Amino acid sequence: MKISTGIAACLVLFSAMQAQADEPLPPAVAHIASQGITIIKKIKGPGGMQGWLGQYQGMGVTIYLTPDGKHAISGYLYDENGKNLSEALFKQALYIPQGRALWKKMAEGPVIKSGRDDAPRKLVVFADPFCPYCMRFHAAAQPWVDAGKVQLYTRLVAVLKPQSGRYAAAILSDSDPAKAWDAWEQSGGKQAPAFVEKTPQSTVQALQVNQQLMDEAGANATPAIYYLNQDNELQQVVGMPDEQQMAAMFGPK
Repeated sequence: MKISTGIAACLVLFSAMQAQADEPLPPAVAHIASQGITIIKKIKGPGGMQGWLGQYQGMGVTIYLTPDGKHAISGYLYDENGKNLSEALFKQALYIPQGRALWKKMAEGPVIKSGRDDAPRKLVVFADPFCPYCMRFHAAAQPWVDAGKVQLYTRLVAVLKPQSGRYAAAILSDSDPAKAWDAWEQSGGKQAPAFVEKTPQSTVQALQVNQQLMDEAGANATPAIYYLNQDNELQQVVGMPDEQQMAAMFGPK
């Protein structure tokens, strides 16, 4: 399952893609851009037309200038065979690079690692301590994790119950968060973590970062699972994966 346009719309603009065109925009193009569109770069349009690639609320936008230089057109561009050329441009120039940048952010920082560091496949999982499907996914992933084929990067969030934050904070504050998380998941939520009297500020910040990244990725449920496919494109699965999705994520057992 490839990252969808809806998810891409929730990705933030990265600084490397926010540079405006070096030359001033033609008035007709500038008028359209003034409606909240961030111009990314100038592109070549069909038939010698000048074009600009932009982004509006995370969505790709193309603007083309007519030969007389007085009119601008914004919308999808199709060829004579009905192929949507704009979507292909958005994917290659915006969504794929943004997905890779988001993956890098999700795979770094306060993650709970399960599995070997040299595992060929890495997955990021946003999980709530009280999410039953997170427990099912954790259990289903173990054959690949134990075999050294997959490493899970779990980012705890508190979205399901009022006590989710307390349990997530206790797990992250443990001297061995990976062990505490594994014990909690494998016990079906019966082996509670050791609660701390005062949550360390670093743990509070970690939970905030996790929630921000989950929001940035556009996920609204757990488990929210992310990985890079063989083309180095960010993929997303929300909820308990089916058999086909598991095979795509993990490969053969």
